[in-house]
Amino acid sequence: MNHRFIGVCAIVALAVATASAQNKLTMSGKCSKADVTQSLPAGDHEGHTLTLSQGKCSANGDINGATGKEGTYTEQGDLTPTHLKNWGVYVESMDSGDKVFYSYQSSATMKDGALQTGTNKWQITGGSGKMKGIKGSGTCKLTGGKDGGLDYSCGGEYTVAASAPAKK
Repeated sequence: MNHRFIGVCAIVALAVATASAQNKLTMSGKCSKADVTQSLPAGDHEGHTLTLSQGKCSANGDINGATGKEGTYTEQGDLTPTHLKNWGVYVESMDSGDKVFYSYQSSATMKDGALQTGTNKWQITGGSGKMKGIKGSGTCKLTGGKDGGLDYSCGGEYTVAASAPAKK
C-alpha cells in the first residue's frame, strides 16, 4: 500500500509540474483609424450601416516573456449614429517575432460619427512560435481618440501549453 501511495503522489506531482499555469495579462495601446473601410447602408433606417474594416494598433504588454510591438485588426461592424457593435480578429506581433491571435466582440457608444466609450470581450485563439497553443480570455475598455482611432486598456488571463518532451 505504501508503494501505491508513493506512486500516486509521483503521478500527481508530475501532473502539477506539467500543467499549464494561469497567468495574468494586462495590455494597452492605440488603434489608428482604419486604413481600409468599406460600408453599405443596411437599408432599414437612416444612418444604419454595415462595415468591414482593417487597421493597425500599437501594443504594450508582456505575454509569456515577450513584449507586444504592434497589431493588426480586421473586423466587421453594425453601426448606427449612436451605437457600434463589431467583432473581428486581432493579430499581435511580439518583439520575439512570435504572434498571438485574438477574436473579439465590442460594443460602443457613438456621437457625431466618432467612438466615445465602449468595452469588448476577447479570447486568445492561438499563436505562432513560443506562443503556439496559447489560450486566454479577458475584457478591454475602449475610449475614442481625437484622430478617429481609439485607446484600449485590457486585462485577462492566459495559459501556454506545456512543452512537449524532447524526442530521443
